[in-house]
Amino acid sequence: MTDTALTSGSRPIPWGRIGWLLLLGATLALGIWHGLLPWAADYPKPWVLPLAKQITTLFKASLDTLMPATRAFSAVLQVPLDFAIGLFAKGFPLGPGPDAPAIPRLSWIGIIAAVTLIGHAYGGRKVAAIAFFCFAYLAVFGQWNPAMLTLALVAVCVPVGALLGLFIGVAAYRNPRFDSYVVRPALDLLQTVPAFAYIIPILFLFGFTPVTPLIATVAFAMPPMVRATTLALHRVPAEIQEFGAMAGCTRAQLLWRILLPSAKPTLMIGVNQVIMLTLNMVIIASMIGAEGLGFDVLFALRNQKIGVGLEAGLAITALAIALDRLSQAAAEAKPALYRPGTPFHRRHPHLLLGLAILAATTLLGTFLPAFAAVPPEMTVTTAPVWDGLVKWINVNFFDYFEALRTFLLIWILNPVKLTLLNLPWLGAVLLAAYAGWRLRDKGLAMLAAGLIAFPALVGLWDKAMITVYLCFIAAVISCLIGIPLGVVATRSRWFDRVQQVVVDTLQTLPSFVYLIPVVMLFRVGDVTALIAIVAFAVTPAIRYTIHGIRQVPPHLIEAAIATGCTRGQILWRVQLPLALPEIMLGINQTILFALSMLVITALVGTRDLGQEVYIALTKVDTGRGIIAGLCVAFLGIAADRLLRAGAERFRRRLGIAARAGMG
Repeated sequence: MTDTALTSGSRPIPWGRIGWLLLLGATLALGIWHGLLPWAADYPKPWVLPLAKQITTLFKASLDTLMPATRAFSAVLQVPLDFAIGLFAKGFPLGPGPDAPAIPRLSWIGIIAAVTLIGHAYGGRKVAAIAFFCFAYLAVFGQWNPAMLTLALVAVCVPVGALLGLFIGVAAYRNPRFDSYVVRPALDLLQTVPAFAYIIPILFLFGFTPVTPLIATVAFAMPPMVRATTLALHRVPAEIQEFGAMAGCTRAQLLWRILLPSAKPTLMIGVNQVIMLTLNMVIIASMIGAEGLGFDVLFALRNQKIGVGLEAGLAITALAIALDRLSQAAAEAKPALYRPGTPFHRRHPHLLLGLAILAATTLLGTFLPAFAAVPPEMTVTTAPVWDGLVKWINVNFFDYFEALRTFLLIWILNPVKLTLLNLPWLGAVLLAAYAGWRLRDKGLAMLAAGLIAFPALVGLWDKAMITVYLCFIAAVISCLIGIPLGVVATRSRWFDRVQQVVVDTLQTLPSFVYLIPVVMLFRVGDVTALIAIVAFAVTPAIRYTIHGIRQVPPHLIEAAIATGCTRGQILWRVQLPLALPEIMLGINQTILFALSMLVITALVGTRDLGQEVYIALTKVDTGRGIIAGLCVAFLGIAADRLLRAGAERFRRRLGIAARAGMG
């Protein structure tokens, strides 16, 4: 037999698998025998970079220089914030002292009528009914006053965040280099750094003022508007732009009269996301001085008052649902109902009627207290019911919860935690680099290695591993729950309708609300954090699974039916393989959701990077908070890039192109 025959008959050597085996073997050996290479197993303390102290020193040194600018900026933002709070919540005193006459706030009856009319104008009876019932809930359950304080914050944050995001997005659209090298990396950081982390420098610069939570909320809620703006402008058809150029439009006219109006539906989706993230931030903002529903939830969590906390949390959800539906309805393109030249009162009857009702009810409120404030006898509370339910569950099912808690700790949490704490830092960095190289190229390998190595460089490796352990287990459990539920939803219409309501509710509940019942049932600790994270992070796994299966081309399913495949075979051999890229992106989002929730679970006793951020917030230690936040962000970015590369590689193997908006 010749050499050629030997060569042609032999299988190719699986170098990729051999590389994985060698790296895993070396990492395992270093983990078991730390004495082989001590510096590779445990990062040496003399090598730790004192970045946290240097950042704190830099901020303190620059504070005197920056303070005049920050104080002036605060004064500018204080004006619209005071106006919004006076309009919705506190009125406008005309003199000093509590007995001074005042211009009253808007009547609660007028606000309910106005949002109902807005809903009818944009979305018809269905949206009007949703807006009415959500705002009526706030009144009936005694949440009106704190809800109006929250609405005042939203009324200022959303326009500021939307306009700022719009201008940055336009600049990124016009300058691709600015977009690639500045905007996108900054957005990646803003969307993966925990909100607590960038609250710290804002708090340091602006102090405990009413404007500080506003600035932090805008920073948290703005990134989706930037992404929506760049995406919307790139999607405007080229022929529309050419038409504007041929008509003699200047660059500014082309932008404001052609591009932005054409991109309005996608821009409104960005505004919708700004609204939702603003409401998601209200509890964290309450930790630095914001009033409203967020403060009530935080107070309930600290004092273990489950009923009060759930009512306030559901009030935030009601407000979020109403504003979400109203903004979505406003985003939908509407046909022109009136001819050019139609009088204003004919074109905007809902607006004029709403303003008239607001003025009339507010004026009546100066004479009739029932119009000015919700009468106490009209309100009800379910707090005792929730408290009693939790007490009954604890009395009757305590042993079962304790057994579950013990099982999770002994057989799942502690083994994984000890394994990761003994993981050699160098082995983890090399494994991440090798994964990036195998999935894409050297660039991704270097990026993944640098991101994973950062916690070791700054002396936070152990806390990073505790973060990874909780995030990993929560993501696995979320996927084991979410992916099957997504599959069932694509095969059952009634279940799909039920899960849609449940998922919508879970996505609008503030993240802090998840902690309240879990703390009552499982006490503080890692198990409590795990359950809260799973409840928060399971929704992307469900939604991306449904999306992926429904995007499978119908002709492929028809071909499978024609070949005699059963329903189960179609699922396992056609739908799931083709939906796997989207499912992987759902796993990606599940991990990012878990990371964002991990920082909040520091309030219930976890010892991870979230605790480091929270301690930095309580001590206003800017450097410590920023470094811990960057560690969380870098872990999230590394997971995001590797999973996206894996999804793209699998897509190429299947011979399908990346779907818009998914990769």
